[in-house]
Amino acid sequence: MPAELPIVDRLRKRRDFLAAARAERAGVTSFLLQGRDRRDEGDPRLGFTVTKKNGNAVVRNRIRRRLREAARLVLPLAGRKGFDYVLVARSHCLHAPFQDLVRDMERAVARLHAAKKSSSHAHSPDSKTSSAPADGGRPA
Repeated sequence: MPAELPIVDRLRKRRDFLAAARAERAGVTSFLLQGRDRRDEGDPRLGFTVTKKNGNAVVRNRIRRRLREAARLVLPLAGRKGFDYVLVARSHCLHAPFQDLVRDMERAVARLHAAKKSSSHAHSPDSKTSSAPADGGRPA
């Protein structure tokens, strides 16, 4: 019998979803992954957004179950401690083969953390954003 993967904590409060929406993003065919560093050492947490555009309640719940299982397989291995992740489902998620969802999840998590690493270097105080003089180069 294979070892049981841990279940990831769920996001439940609106403020947590809004904070994740303002953070890093990585889009793939099946969903958009939003991720926020809480700056603590707690376990990763996961939230889902599946809108009525995706279908009725039965369809939305099926999408949510598929995403939850893909996240259960990927996040314990690829996710980081102290992060909140929100999956915003797209309609493609319903009919995509499950292995594609798992691959999309792996790719999205990797891209999200790569974007986080590169954006932290881009906004460092040592980096110069413009080499042009502040006065536009005109003589005084």
